[in-house]
Amino acid sequence: MDFSFIVSEDRIKKAYEDGEFANLPGLGKPLKLDDLSSIPEELRMAYRMLKNAGFSADESVLRQEVMTIEDLIKKCQDDTEREQLKNQLSEKLLRYNQMISKRGVRTNSALFKNYEHKLEQKLIKK
Repeated sequence: MDFSFIVSEDRIKKAYEDGEFANLPGLGKPLKLDDLSSIPEELRMAYRMLKNAGFSADESVLRQEVMTIEDLIKKCQDDTEREQLKNQLSEKLLRYNQMISKRGVRTNSALFKNYEHKLEQKLIKK
């Protein structure tokens, strides 16, 4: 054991004996742990950071679905099927915008759309 470990353990023991941990919120209650067992171990920290920043896995899944439907619309030949895809896209975009608006982020601004378009063009060129 190194010196800093010993010192920190001693300070924790002293604080416990002095009763400094007696009035902590949630005392005696079970911890609320995130269930990240289905996520690979090397990605768990990134997921936790995104979650702490306010992003959710549902948003990324929904955004991926929106992009997939947009790609299908571009390649669709049948008018009836294209209308169905557009309806699906509208529903997904509505849900996505509701999720985003709950966080207070505005993504429908012209500035954001312009930036998004420029970014897509750069990625397509590469």
